Amino acid sequence: MNYLAHSFLSYTDGQLVGQFLEDFIRNKDRFLLPKEIQDGITLHRAIDTFTDSHPVILEAKKIFSPLVRLYSGAFLDVSMDHFIANDLSLHSSQGWKEHSLKTYKVLHQYEDWLPENFKMMLSKMEKDDWLYNYREDWGIKFSIQNVLNKAKYLEKDLPVFEIFLENKDILRKYYELFFPDLIQFAQQTHEQLKTNHKL
Repeated sequence: MNYLAHSFLSYTDGQLVGQFLEDFIRNKDRFLLPKEIQDGITLHRAIDTFTDSHPVILEAKKIFSPLVRLYSGAFLDVSMDHFIANDLSLHSSQGWKEHSLKTYKVLHQYEDWLPENFKMMLSKMEKDDWLYNYREDWGIKFSIQNVLNKAKYLEKDLPVFEIFLENKDILRKYYELFFPDLIQFAQQTHEQLKTNHKL
């Protein structure tokens, strides 16, 4: 899953920070972080593992895989954020705006724990309001291009966004089949983390 999904599937401020930091710190360094942030890293990894093995996701990846092969999961993650951002059963449009602003605010409150490379990305994310603008096609196009720019073995001008547009209806159906399962799994994982603290 991508940034909006991980922010939505966070149940405490510390978890939210951990979910964002997972891709930015070395594994051994996570044990230097507060327990609540460590829980966010654990939750992020559990969400990714659940997602990668879900039959709906395995099927959905086939939309992108002929063009981008092993990177299909990354582009599918970005695509899913578009449908999350437009899911009015989860938040109203204003609610998603408030969620985005709160996410940036929480991340700034934990700045002492953020590595410099993450702070640089956060500045760009907040400036262009990535989280809220995933709802727009141009926001997804921007994010897809970001993935292409970072991908070591892909041409930077591959028509991934065009594939997204051509398959938007079926991708939405995959989202509707998958995301309720992920919400349930994330809630269960959060409850297990709480139980572990009490042991």
